[in-house]
Amino acid sequence: MAGMRAETVTIRTARATDERALALLDRAAWSWLSDVIPQPPEDAKVFDVHLPPEQFLVAEAADLEAAGSQDGRILGFIRQAPPTPLASNSHVRQIRGLAVSPEARGQGIGRALVEAACESARAAGIRRMTLRVLAHNAPARRLYGRCGFQVDGVSPEEFRINGAYVDDVWMSRRLND
Repeated sequence: MAGMRAETVTIRTARATDERALALLDRAAWSWLSDVIPQPPEDAKVFDVHLPPEQFLVAEAADLEAAGSQDGRILGFIRQAPPTPLASNSHVRQIRGLAVSPEARGQGIGRALVEAACESARAAGIRRMTLRVLAHNAPARRLYGRCGFQVDGVSPEEFRINGAYVDDVWMSRRLND
């Protein structure tokens, strides 16, 4: 993946046929730095009635897409969904997962996915994007800050991970500016 850049990546809505690739990517990207649950098993399901493919955007290598490859091309994904089922909250979307293949990190793919999710939400009339990130995940917090997210609040010691208490940071970005 050396030399991969965000410009050589296509971002699209996930398809049901992407499930296996997303499951493998989710497992490969897993870390206590970003996750509060144990690493998913190899046969984990990604999609279900509450997690449809339409909530996911995927980043795939553009050159592999042009060649018609169906395997191993997904480099990252982001999931956005309504934070609640309430009509009074329907103007908000929440990022509920972001993963970039370890070998593709540092190439702008995460930022491209975040920006694509925000643009997709904006095009759907959404006014605000929110997310939660672990306080000790400095790389993710820097990424979200570069994408215009601001800290709304902190839930101190919300999680206990590997014997340490970790704060949960709430961030948001207005989309109608």
